[in-house]
Amino acid sequence: MTRERILSAARREFAREGFGGAKVHAIAASSGVSPNLITRYFGSKNGLFIAATDVRLNLDARLEGPRETFGERLAKAIVDRWTSQEGEDPLLALLRAAGEHAQAGAVLSTFLDEQSLAPLTRRLLLYGMSEEEANARARSIDIFVVGVTTRYRMLRDQLDDVDALERWIAGSIQALIDVE
Repeated sequence: MTRERILSAARREFAREGFGGAKVHAIAASSGVSPNLITRYFGSKNGLFIAATDVRLNLDARLEGPRETFGERLAKAIVDRWTSQEGEDPLLALLRAAGEHAQAGAVLSTFLDEQSLAPLTRRLLLYGMSEEEANARARSIDIFVVGVTTRYRMLRDQLDDVDALERWIAGSIQALIDVE
């Protein structure tokens, strides 16, 4: 219970402020504990950051289905994540911290390789693409999604019409799959 309260407060703080701006005292106050308890559970701010930014996307199940609707399924997964984890998204915390904290950059890179590129590549291989083609298209999709996420989540562009944005993302991803 206490550990989860601390992690929830840390996710909010890291997502809002990044690694450098997040303060252990603020996280402790927000979770109703003393800073010493954070040290006891996590060892340091670094340990707390790593625990708070543990992310699993489980894309394999979300991507299952025909090639023709791949973009729709992935766009839905992306927008669902954005709208369900407003201020506590550990992925957002990783993105914010990657430029200022070397360990966060390494964690983000590993995360993208394991949780995004690998499932995307596996699905594209199932569609009959060569390994080279599947890898190239998976990287293109990954770069596109990170860019859109940065624009709409980190830079806080207004999401006036979430459905229209989801359709645009779906079409853009599908174009990356279908391009000849």
